[in-house]
Amino acid sequence: MSLEKTFVILKPDAMRKHVLGKVIERLENAGLKPVAMKMALLHDAILEEHYSHLKDKPFFPGLAKFMKDTPVVMGVWEGENAVAKVRELCGPTDSKKAAKGTIRGDFGKDVQENIKEMMLFEWPIEQLISEKKL
Repeated sequence: MSLEKTFVILKPDAMRKHVLGKVIERLENAGLKPVAMKMALLHDAILEEHYSHLKDKPFFPGLAKFMKDTPVVMGVWEGENAVAKVRELCGPTDSKKAAKGTIRGDFGKDVQENIKEMMLFEWPIEQLISEKKL
């Protein structure tokens, strides 16, 4: 067992569907604790940084538009095996393939509208906190 931190974004569809509290409750019930949280409206520069591996893909403009649709809730979550726990709680990226009982299976719609984004390596977590991005 190892204490880990992972970065989670609760996407615009979580906000529109009013499931923010339900998703946070599932994370907490799994033994994870929020270390830092922030609600923000994302802009192009931060999306291009976060999705740098996707920004040249043909679907990126639609993804960016979706992610700017409403504010999102970003957070760092900590706990024993946090990365694996969050992956298990969420299910696969494509909500259509996610089992009922997972966050994406219960609340998601498809690959884009899948309630949350989890990142471990894209942004250094301690840097996020120290730079006041969170």
